[in-house]
Amino acid sequence: MTDRSSGSSLVVVAGKLAAWAGFGRAVAAGSVAPFASFAMALLAWTLVAGSGAFPETIFPDPVTVYQAALEMTESGVLWSDIGVSMSRAAIGFLIGASLGVAVGLLTGRVRIVRMLLNPFMTLLRPIPAIALVPVAIVWFGIGEGSKYFVISYTVFLAVWFNTHHGMEYIPEVYVRASRSLGASRVREFFLVIIPAAAPHILAGIRLGVALAFLSLVAAELSGASSGLGYRLQEARQYIRTDRMFALLIILGAIGALIDSVAHWIGRRLVHWEQS
Repeated sequence: MTDRSSGSSLVVVAGKLAAWAGFGRAVAAGSVAPFASFAMALLAWTLVAGSGAFPETIFPDPVTVYQAALEMTESGVLWSDIGVSMSRAAIGFLIGASLGVAVGLLTGRVRIVRMLLNPFMTLLRPIPAIALVPVAIVWFGIGEGSKYFVISYTVFLAVWFNTHHGMEYIPEVYVRASRSLGASRVREFFLVIIPAAAPHILAGIRLGVALAFLSLVAAELSGASSGLGYRLQEARQYIRTDRMFALLIILGAIGALIDSVAHWIGRRLVHWEQS
């Protein structure tokens, strides 16, 4: 009996050690993989820039780009531009996302609203944000209103489409089950329909975050005197590709960080959809 007990204990301990080892390898892989990817990209960038295949004024090396970013940081210009751009993106996103969710809820569940609005929305979707910049300037001037309009327009369409899709294609069995249990239409809407469509809504909001940054640059390329998009345009005029590379990397890093935060929040809000 003692030998069997000892053997069972050893098996349990070995199983736990194997589980912890697997967990450690997964964590290590998840932590190392991004750094390895960035290291490979940085190495390739350095080799191409150092090969002399392109002039330094066109394709600067990483050290030159870092020095340009440091120069903008020390002058205070970079932090000011980041603050202005983040404020524009946040306000435009909130306007567009709020309207997108509200209209998507209606077009997804109310037949008459869907029949009236869907053809118009289908017409608007292919129009890129940058094509609206001249119209926005004519309507709202070169102030902040034109930037908010372009950003909120882009975000609105993405959030509306995902919300509409999620609301329209809710499995009918959910609705039948709630009605068979005697749920009122209000309880059915908030406790069945909204949770079922929530993954699509949050996916649209996450996409809207990314599109807010895309349309932000388009909005700031014309009629702006501050912001990351304006600074990109200024760097182009003076052929400062080192600053252009630095600003593009900063835009990508900020967008990736905010996207990660949105993804983290979404996973916790819609925990019932996680496998």
